[in-house]
Amino acid sequence: MSNSDDTIFIDPNTELQSRGTIKETSSETPAVNREKSDDPIPKCMIKTILVTGGAGFIGSYVADALLTRGDKVVIIDEMNDYYSVKLKRMNLNFLREKHKEMLVVYEGDICEKGLVTNIFEKEKITHVCHLAARAGVRPSIVDPFVYVHSNIEGTTRLLDCAREFNCVNFVYASSSSVYGSSPKSVLTEEDAVDKPVSPYAATKKSCELLAYTFHHLYALPTTGLRFFTVYGPRGRPDMAPFKFIDRISTEQPIQQYGDGTTSRDYTYITDIVCGVVNAIDRPLGCEVINLGNGRPYELKKFISLVERCLGKKAIIEVLPQQPGDVEHTCASIDKARALLGYDPKVTFEEGILRTTDWYLQASKDGLFGDVAYAAADTNSNTGLKRTLSDLELSSLVTKSSKRLTKRGSRFSEE
Repeated sequence: MSNSDDTIFIDPNTELQSRGTIKETSSETPAVNREKSDDPIPKCMIKTILVTGGAGFIGSYVADALLTRGDKVVIIDEMNDYYSVKLKRMNLNFLREKHKEMLVVYEGDICEKGLVTNIFEKEKITHVCHLAARAGVRPSIVDPFVYVHSNIEGTTRLLDCAREFNCVNFVYASSSSVYGSSPKSVLTEEDAVDKPVSPYAATKKSCELLAYTFHHLYALPTTGLRFFTVYGPRGRPDMAPFKFIDRISTEQPIQQYGDGTTSRDYTYITDIVCGVVNAIDRPLGCEVINLGNGRPYELKKFISLVERCLGKKAIIEVLPQQPGDVEHTCASIDKARALLGYDPKVTFEEGILRTTDWYLQASKDGLFGDVAYAAADTNSNTGLKRTLSDLELSSLVTKSSKRLTKRGSRFSEE
């Protein structure tokens, strides 16, 4: 396998392999003023959709779906190293090779006013699909300030530009984390979400409040999508499905927090994409909508399922429940069905089988470097570095209060 960015890329839906390189293209679409028509996008007009975080897992899938149907897509991504930049480069290469035209990519921070304003003005953005965010519950406890910057400041910047340039619709990623430690077995959009248990969740709730404010003040249509643990081929290496498959496959220990009875509502990537695209097409005023599967899966059963798919036994390290983690998540998707026509098709068993098949093929093609569990090294071309282990993250979390005290002292001195 090549060690450059010109890397074999596996499309999980077609099982075709493509090679791609980054190049810039440009095309223009007329600007739209949402106030001038009840149907602001004529059926013959191509939407110009800004997809933030478009090099990432969900963002690259959404961009692919939009481009496939004929929309123009403008991606902005800062390409941070929270997880492998190499994987993000591969996502962009795939999109370039598959679509060639109608795709423009910018690398930069969504908080940079000049850059973002220039993109809206130059590319004539009609719709925003805001998927960029600093992700991760436990790392947000270690360093909440970067989450405030990327998630709150970044979202505010985009909302203000969407207002200024009269965008038709603003769809953004929220998270099931906003529900905190809810005792309810099924989580609905009407539940109180005023007690987040991590800085990450607090920033996501803040984004929902900001979206409501911009809708109230400027009639900007906003739809927040509360994602419930999205997984699938090309998934984030820090998420449990990827980590469990990787570690069981390579006979590395996996961490089980608590007694294994915690459960998550895992949602397969193609189902999420259908929900996101439908939300883009349907300005709804101001709404927040769950996007999940509606069928939670217990941790112990999850590990057993991966063992069966791989034909290997897991090496399990049982650890205490972690600060900020939520014990159970299960989405009520009634509202998504009613407003978006959302209807998830992929069961967890089928989704994990597809993800495992992708992982095994990608490993055979040399995507994953044979390295120890360590922080990502973005300068390496030997394959994807595995991300910081849960044990290391747990160690960081225990140090967080001391670090935050030091950081607070430093800010007070400036």
